[in-house]
Amino acid sequence: MARQRYLGPKVRRLRRELSLTQARMAEKLGISASYLALIETNQRPVTVDLLLRFVDTFDIDLKAFAEDDASRLSAGLAEVFSDPLFEGAGIGRQELLDLAEQAPGAAAGIQRLYQAYRQLRDDAELTGPNAHAPIHPPGGPLDRVGDYFADHGNYFPELEDVATEVAAAGRLEQGQMLAGLTAYLGEAYSLRVRVLPVDVMGPLRRRYDRHQRRILLSEMLPASSRAFQLALQVALLKGRDVLDGLVATAKLPGEDSRRLARIGLANYLAAAILMPYDRFHRAAVQVRYDLEILQKRFEASFEQVCQRLTTLQRPGARGIPFFLLRVDKAGNVSKRMTAARTPFARFAGACPRWNVHDAFRSEGRMHVQISETPDGERLFSIARMVRKPGAGYRNPGQTYALALGCGLEDAAQIVYADGLDLAGDHGVVPVGLHCRMCERLDCAHRAFPAANHRLVVDETSKSIIPYHLEPIG
Repeated sequence: MARQRYLGPKVRRLRRELSLTQARMAEKLGISASYLALIETNQRPVTVDLLLRFVDTFDIDLKAFAEDDASRLSAGLAEVFSDPLFEGAGIGRQELLDLAEQAPGAAAGIQRLYQAYRQLRDDAELTGPNAHAPIHPPGGPLDRVGDYFADHGNYFPELEDVATEVAAAGRLEQGQMLAGLTAYLGEAYSLRVRVLPVDVMGPLRRRYDRHQRRILLSEMLPASSRAFQLALQVALLKGRDVLDGLVATAKLPGEDSRRLARIGLANYLAAAILMPYDRFHRAAVQVRYDLEILQKRFEASFEQVCQRLTTLQRPGARGIPFFLLRVDKAGNVSKRMTAARTPFARFAGACPRWNVHDAFRSEGRMHVQISETPDGERLFSIARMVRKPGAGYRNPGQTYALALGCGLEDAAQIVYADGLDLAGDHGVVPVGLHCRMCERLDCAHRAFPAANHRLVVDETSKSIIPYHLEPIG
């Protein structure tokens, strides 16, 4: 806490989660409402004394709350300025951190501008039949919605409350979730559930037929996916007003962004219905985050369980702040979710040393890894390959690798870390965000030269290291 912490968005989010006015929160903290307003707009830092008052008064996790958004912003800025476009600029980490702390709005704006530049550049490079494809809007809907979830720490108490209501009214018992959801939809909304052949459904997994009051599911879906699709339909119906309210207050630009946010929030609510917060949190702690046990106990898929674990951030009943990464065989990152500062790049793929890539080598096997980022942070991660159902031979399913991870300081709570040397250096894998940002010059997996380094070409020798680099200046 040597540096000042600007925690405005976190303070505002906490106040809304607790349904407090600024005046009421300020009264509990022993400060003026005007001072709290300045804190929420990042015009005043949170002092050490005030931070401790937040912890004592509202029973929140000190580490999670004290990690300011400047860390995330500065990491994003470092990625931006690692682009060859800024070669030779010589912008250091401290300068980026200062910008993130003193002008967070400007830092976020720079990232959005760079994001737009990257999108336009990528679209301009399209060739062949896609040469005239429409250019996606700068800072597109997917990224805006991702930012929205990240700003909320991937936790929405309003949706958790709706899930609790559904669980109470629907008699959704453990081991009978699919039958319980089917009965709930029939009783509450007069909807029938039908499972249809794939030659009727085609590539569709679910279809809501409002005219005939039916929910149609593909026969190709496993039981866990059928339950999730029914829970999603419940979420869209039961949670309609709450979903609309959250989307309205999100102030996302463009109808596409708002629709995507609504779907994302509905998926969140569906997972909360299948895995109610209190019961799921207790079970996760009890079994030490054993993913296979949680799958069986809550009739959920591996990915559903992993994703739900990233949302356990309720004050007073927090889980481990996990991050989740999903990649395909080509290394494209299709999902990033985190309850803490993200340890992976936003504008590029994952480091090839991450164990998430090893998961494709052996289906069903759990890969564990202790890794260390260039700034010295140590992480623990679990990775496994997963398959999504397709629609027959002509419409095969997708294959992904999922990585679930956290800070090494939390690894002892996880069953998969048993037997590993959590305190020493044995088995620690050096990783980076991506090659242009990574200063590990001795990495045999390097795909691109590092930013702010000079490429040295020597025809008299050949090394396993792809590039011989020297720092500029």
